Amino acid sequence: MAILEVKDLEVYYGVIQAIKGISFEVNQGEIIALIGANGAGKTTTLQTVTGLIPAKAGKIIYEGNDITRIASHKLVSMGMAHVPEGRRVFAQLTVLQNLKLGAYTRKDKKEIDETLGTIYKRFPRLEERKNQPAGTLSGGEQQMLAMGRALMSHPKLIVMDEPSMGLSPIYVNEIFDIIKEINDGGTTVLLVEQNAKKALSIADKAYVLETGKIVLSGDAKELMNDDSVKKAYLSE
Repeated sequence: MAILEVKDLEVYYGVIQAIKGISFEVNQGEIIALIGANGAGKTTTLQTVTGLIPAKAGKIIYEGNDITRIASHKLVSMGMAHVPEGRRVFAQLTVLQNLKLGAYTRKDKKEIDETLGTIYKRFPRLEERKNQPAGTLSGGEQQMLAMGRALMSHPKLIVMDEPSMGLSPIYVNEIFDIIKEINDGGTTVLLVEQNAKKALSIADKAYVLETGKIVLSGDAKELMNDDSVKKAYLSE
C-alpha cells in the first residue's frame, strides 16, 4: 500500500519550471531512492513533498489524504519527518536540546524519554556528546544528530536529503547502515542521494531524475545493472 503518492507534480521558481509533471509512489515499509545529477530537481521534489516549497500543479497524497497545501509543521504531527540537506542542526544548542526539539509535536514525556533512549542506543556518540553544542560535532556526527532529531518525532515516513554529502567514506558506510536499520525498524524512507551506488544498494525501488523529469524507474538492483545508469551515475 502506498504511504505517499506524488501525481503530476509541477514546481516553479518564478518563471523557471524546476519540476515538470513527475509522478511516483512510496509503499509502506520501502526505501525509495531519487537519484540524478546536481540540478536535476531532487531537493526541490523533497521540499515540495514536505511543504517547504509550494506546488504549482499536481497532487501529493499521504496516507490517503491530499497534503499538497498543508504546511510543513503540520506534516510532522501527521508522521512525516525531513532530514534536510546540509544537516541544519542548531549549532549553539546542545545535542540533547536539538534532539528534544525533534519531539516538539509529542506530549507524552515518558514516550519521548523512551524514544531518546532508543536513539542513544542507535547513535552512542550522541549520548557521549549530549551536553556539547551541536556546532562542535564533526560532519558525520551532525548528520547522525539530524537523523536522530527527525526520529524523535516518531515518523512513519522519513525523508532524507543527501545524508552522505561531505562525509568521509567511513561515515558514509555508517550512515547507510543506519538508514537500513531505521527502515528495518518499520519506518518508510524516501531518500535523495548523489551517491547513486550506495543509494541503489539499499533501496527497493529508484527513480532517476533529469532536469525536472523522471527518465527511468524500477527495481533498484536492476537499475544498478542498467548500462545507461552505470554510465551516467555509477562510474568511478
